[in-house]
Amino acid sequence: MEMEQFYYDNKIVKKFIYATILFGVVGMLVGLTLAVMYLFPNMTDGISWLSYGRLRPLHTNAVIFAFVGNAFFAGLYYSLQRLLKARMFSDFLSNLHFWGWQLIIVAAAITLPLGYTSSKEYAELEWPIDIAIAIIWVVMGINMIGTMLKRRERHLYVAIWFYLATFVTVAVLHIFNNIELPVSALKSYSVYAGVQDALVQWWYGHNAVAFFLTTPFLGLMYYFIPKVANRPIYSYRLSIIHFWSLIFIYIWAGPHHLLYSALPNWAQNLGVVFSIMLIAPSWGGMINGLLTLRGAWDKVREEPVLKFFVVAITGYGMATFEGPMLSLKNVNAIAHYTDWIIAHVHVGALAWNGFMSFGIIYWLIPRMTKSNLFSKKLANFHFWIGTLGIILYALPMYVAGFQQASMWKQFNPDGTLTYGNFLETVTAIMPLYWMRAIGGTLYLVGMLTLVYNIIMTVKAGETIEDELAQAPALQRISSNRLNGEKFHTWLERKPIQLTILATIAILIGGIIQIVPTIMVKSNIPTISSVKPYSPLELEGRDLYIREGCVGCHSQSVRPFRSEVERYGPQSKAGEFVYDHPFLWGSKRTGPDLLRVGGKYNDNWHFNHFWNPQSTSAGSIMPGYKWLFDNKAMDLSLTQKKMQAMVSLGVPYTADEIANAQKTLRTQALSIEKSLENDPDFVKSYQDSKNKAAAKGEKFVPMNEREIVALIAYIQRLGTDIKVKETAKK
Repeated sequence: MEMEQFYYDNKIVKKFIYATILFGVVGMLVGLTLAVMYLFPNMTDGISWLSYGRLRPLHTNAVIFAFVGNAFFAGLYYSLQRLLKARMFSDFLSNLHFWGWQLIIVAAAITLPLGYTSSKEYAELEWPIDIAIAIIWVVMGINMIGTMLKRRERHLYVAIWFYLATFVTVAVLHIFNNIELPVSALKSYSVYAGVQDALVQWWYGHNAVAFFLTTPFLGLMYYFIPKVANRPIYSYRLSIIHFWSLIFIYIWAGPHHLLYSALPNWAQNLGVVFSIMLIAPSWGGMINGLLTLRGAWDKVREEPVLKFFVVAITGYGMATFEGPMLSLKNVNAIAHYTDWIIAHVHVGALAWNGFMSFGIIYWLIPRMTKSNLFSKKLANFHFWIGTLGIILYALPMYVAGFQQASMWKQFNPDGTLTYGNFLETVTAIMPLYWMRAIGGTLYLVGMLTLVYNIIMTVKAGETIEDELAQAPALQRISSNRLNGEKFHTWLERKPIQLTILATIAILIGGIIQIVPTIMVKSNIPTISSVKPYSPLELEGRDLYIREGCVGCHSQSVRPFRSEVERYGPQSKAGEFVYDHPFLWGSKRTGPDLLRVGGKYNDNWHFNHFWNPQSTSAGSIMPGYKWLFDNKAMDLSLTQKKMQAMVSLGVPYTADEIANAQKTLRTQALSIEKSLENDPDFVKSYQDSKNKAAAKGEKFVPMNEREIVALIAYIQRLGTDIKVKETAKK
């Protein structure tokens, strides 16, 4: 049979590896900075774009989409060409994918610190960037499927199934979760509201973890572990069961992030059932990976790459056992909103994604540079200090989570909360935050060790060039099943049919959960006392979103005695019908704010945002001094925002929109007047007037500044429900 010569594109792999390393360092540095901010909350005092609330989504996006994303793409481009015995379909599309993805990351790095965010977890980027992500993702898919169609290897190996499922599912999740109504070039509102928005978001959020952090790396696992260990995969039959059961079940599990919330019980229970079922396929994959190393454990002692892979798969097994356990309602009641979830997430991210990425980089670079790794000792040092970093990060957070939950729920004999002041539960775990920062530092030291090791390896080796290969052309055979050919064997040579079936498998769960929640009105009972936000409150809510307050404060009270006692009546679905987007949050670094309206006066909030420690000794909340700056808040979009809300079903009248500025100013003036009840405010306000006059600057009245809008929004929270309940008494 005549052999065809061709070249594997190694240069695109090199680009993605270098981007992985660069953004890995950046993402981890930002993460460590955030960990230190818990210890020194005012370390960036007064610098808006370096505040915790704005940097947190930058950290998650940098680590997930820049570090892990680029690592996946590097492994994909390397393995796919060799599994298909073909160069990528289009060099142009490969490079468009690379540069497009990096530009998206740069856009995120600019917009998120500037406060342009949709607030949705793992989907914070605004609508123009969302469109760019969809386009570049489709570019990758076309290139991938195009390569399959011109392949020289008939059989599609299991790794490719996971790549296909990743492409299809992430596209579906991203598009449906990010359907937004633009108000301006960098401002939009989710078309979903409240409970529906929460369900769609966590259908996306959970499965972003599943299909961006899990399935693509399982594909890489199925390729690189047999390669490095020089052993065939333990069980091909198990890989078939693993693949189809995983992609079908995973998509149903999103609602376990919303247990005890206002989400309908049937949706919560569906999420729990399928989450428990996830243990089987997840551990099937872990077992398949680890047992591939049977007879090769002597290599694990000597080869640092295999060490990274073993801990990565072990971390995957731990995280995928813990996830289903956390979906049990009795466990979730303890863990949700606590640092236990932070530990859970980071075991998966640092061990599974991080260590898999490190192992792949250490294995690929020497091969592409035709040299040996500069220092195995340094790679082993990286492995051990990284492992120690994971332990020192995760264990304190598990302890902190248990301590938080127990303190939040503890009662005195007289029925009052033992720790009625939320701050007591924060100050008690500060030593654990110190340990977390130390663990993160060790992990970052490991990453920097990799940077040095790879630089020295590249310097000592040859320039990375395309790799000559040869294979016979693929002979066409019948598209029908051959005699004795089993269905799945036939499917493994049909990329289009495989993609279609995978798409059907992942759509079923989403359709069954989401469509009824949106279409059946009885799922979201309305409450007559709940009214749309006033123009000033709407502007304040957007400031709340801009500053990332949802990263530390929830707005969802669960039906527990401890929470009702601490925060007020439990959440009701009808409260959130005008919330575009929902702001329930997933972590309580500070207390829940759903019922905070009217709990403190305007002056308290004014002082709290300026210097949280002045009102709450020991608080780890940073100040928001830029909200007080001598400049008027931007109200140019207020009416457009209200018109957009009308398009989304919020019942603003034409008169309310026409008189928005007047209504807004009246409410702002009333807040300014209430602030004047504090003599200290009057004195400092007069001093600032005098300073502005002395400098010849225009003085902006307090009622025109951003802080007033944020106070208006905070004071509104929960008052609709309180009014109704008071009326009943």
